Amino acid sequence: MAKTYRDVAIDQMMATVEEAMSRAVDWWGDLPTPMNEAIHRFRVQLGAAIDSVEFVKKALDRPVSETSWKATEQR
Repeated sequence: MAKTYRDVAIDQMMATVEEAMSRAVDWWGDLPTPMNEAIHRFRVQLGAAIDSVEFVKKALDRPVSETSWKATEQR
């Protein structure tokens, strides 16, 4: 399945959240289950927030070329 700009944006924001939580508890292994559950809930809420603004949803629902999203994953 082709990735959309929405997928890329959410993946990048979630990576930032996970890193921040790891820094907060100074732990770089697997996060505790409650933190992982909170991250999952945040991902769902973030997707809902993006979808609630029609022009943002339309802009981010466009497919990303594979080379573009692979380049953003390396950042």
